[in-house]
Amino acid sequence: MPDSLTWTFQVDESPQRVYEAINDVRGWWSGQITGPTDDLGAEFSYWVSGVHYVKFRITELVPGRKISWLALDSWLAFPDDKEEWTGTTVTFDVTEVDGRTEVRFTHHGLAPEVECYDVCWVAWGGYITGSLRDLITTGTGRPNSIESPEAVEQVRAALASQA
Repeated sequence: MPDSLTWTFQVDESPQRVYEAINDVRGWWSGQITGPTDDLGAEFSYWVSGVHYVKFRITELVPGRKISWLALDSWLAFPDDKEEWTGTTVTFDVTEVDGRTEVRFTHHGLAPEVECYDVCWVAWGGYITGSLRDLITTGTGRPNSIESPEAVEQVRAALASQA
């Protein structure tokens, strides 16, 4: 069983353009983001009131190739373990594949047996393959489109109907 959540897509943009877009976290991810998101060793926080908080340290920045964030602290409203993200790592691997640029997003430690996996899989999928991809290809992302209290409730309802 995998120990991570992964999304992958390809675009007709340069690896450097992709790298810059990923580092423009406010351009594609929702909520209130404080702190620098593009400096090695820097820490930034992400907050959606009443839903989600995470504080990341940027642990790897390889221009045009890789970005990694370590979750130092976290809080999620809906799972029993409110700190499920603490100690997990988010990575973005950027590679050239057949003349295109591939983005592989992985949230290490967010395994299928973790309670928030299904909701996080849907939310990350929307941000990574939707908002981030749009930011890369059009210059405009769609932050704040996925993770609102209403969106989280819609995901919960959809998951409950599948059970």
